[in-house]
Amino acid sequence: MVLHAFLAAEAAADLPPVLVVGPGESGVQALIGDRAIYVVQPEALGTGHATMMAADALRGRAEQVIVTYGDMPLLRARTMCRLVNAQRESGATVVLLSVSGEASSSFGRVVRDEAGQVREIVEVAEARRRPDAAGLLAISELNAGVYCFDGDWLWDNIGDLPLRQARRGPEYYLTDLVEMAVTQGRAVEAVLTDDPDEGLGAGTRAEMVAVERAFRRRINDYWLGNGVTLVEPDATYIGPDVVIGPDTVIWPNTFLQGRTTIGEECVIGPNAIVRDSTVGDRCRIEQLLIEEIAVPDDTTARPGEWRQPPRRRTGVV
Repeated sequence: MVLHAFLAAEAAADLPPVLVVGPGESGVQALIGDRAIYVVQPEALGTGHATMMAADALRGRAEQVIVTYGDMPLLRARTMCRLVNAQRESGATVVLLSVSGEASSSFGRVVRDEAGQVREIVEVAEARRRPDAAGLLAISELNAGVYCFDGDWLWDNIGDLPLRQARRGPEYYLTDLVEMAVTQGRAVEAVLTDDPDEGLGAGTRAEMVAVERAFRRRINDYWLGNGVTLVEPDATYIGPDVVIGPDTVIWPNTFLQGRTTIGEECVIGPNAIVRDSTVGDRCRIEQLLIEEIAVPDDTTARPGEWRQPPRRRTGVV
C-alpha cells in the first residue's frame, strides 16, 4: 500500500519523497531503501505534527511541498501534478484536493464563502458541534487530505498550529492551516479530482476491501481499453503485474495473479487461476490452476485433457 503511494509521489516530485515513520519502523525502509528520506515522528500527534517532522529535510530546498497520506494507494501522480500546477499558476498559498461524496462520509467538509472561495475545512466531529451542523454535513465537496503548500509559508506557520483534543488524544490538525491562511488573507484553492476513488484510504479492513475493489475496477478498465474482452468485469481479478495480449477473452471467475503474461487471441476461463506463468498465443484454459509454468502457443487446457509439464529445476554448484 505504501509503495503505491510512494511511487506516485516519486513521479510527481523533483526531490526524493520524505517518508514520516514511527519509532522503530523498519518494514517500509526495507521495501523502499534509499529512494526516500526518512524522518521519525516520535509520538502520534496528528497530521500536522507528522508534517512538522519533515521541516528540517525540506525547509529551503523546495518551493512547493506536497503532503499526502501513506494509506491512499489510488492517488495518481498526475493528480498531484495538477495541484502543483494550480499552486504555481494561481500563486495560492494552499491548494488542496477535494472529492465529491455522500453526506454519510467521514471526510472533512470543504466550506466555501458566498463567492465560492475556500474558507475552511470542517471535520465531521467539529461540524456536529456547530449550530449549522445539518448544513455543514450536507456539503458534498470533501477534503481528500492531499495538499500543495507554498514551502516557505508552510514552514513559517506550521509551528503555530493549535493543539486540539481528538478522540485518541491531543493532535495537531493539518487542516487548520487552511483557516490560518484564509485568516491571513492568503488564497486557498481546491482542485476537484475527476476520480473519486483517489480519495479512498485504507485505514481499516473494511476500507481495504473498498480500495481493492477500486484497484480491480481501474485495472479492468485499463485492459478493456487495450483490446482485451472481459465478459464480466466484476467477477474478473487481474493483478497489477499481469500483461495480456490483444484480442484475448477473459471469462468470469478468472484470477490472473503475480507476474503472469497472457498472449494474444487467448480464451481464459471460466473458473481459471493463472499464477506467475507465461501463456502463449491462441491458448484456451478452462477450470484449471496454472502456476509457475510456460504454456506453449495453441494449447487447449481443460480438466482431464491436459497434463502440466514438469517444472524446470535448476542446480547450483
